[in-house]
Amino acid sequence: MAAYTLNVNGRRAEVTTDPSTPLLWVLREDLKMTGTKYGCGIAACGACTVLVGGVATRSCAVPISLLGERPVVTIEGMATDPVGRRVQDAWVSTDVVQCGYCQSGQIMTAVALLKTVPNPNSSSPFVRTSRRPNSRTRQPSRLKHLSTCELTGRSSYRSTA
Repeated sequence: MAAYTLNVNGRRAEVTTDPSTPLLWVLREDLKMTGTKYGCGIAACGACTVLVGGVATRSCAVPISLLGERPVVTIEGMATDPVGRRVQDAWVSTDVVQCGYCQSGQIMTAVALLKTVPNPNSSSPFVRTSRRPNSRTRQPSRLKHLSTCELTGRSSYRSTA
């Protein structure tokens, strides 16, 4: 066990835990911040995404001992962040939410993108485009992917054409 001082959502927090404990479990169990969710445990699904030093980070894969002095921002901190608030408002107004389980990770990823690329488009760095079947070139998708649930497989698309 070791003692760590964290900066989470602009507040100082002290925890004593095993150095290998993932940040996700420190947030959920020690700090009782349950907005960040456990999804897959292998950093693939994104449900556990938080910002670490401003970078979208899968908290299930980051041992607390590697955090250092970098500030952590969780979904709970988005209400007071101007970009986070706008993303959350847009999320609600476009009816993105399905069951809501993984939404915090998706919002955190969107916030990280918008803080890096304030006005993204399909040619911006970090913005994914889809591959058309049997194509070797990246083409912007004609459908805007809004969300796909990893648990149910349900997808929601809106046409951008």
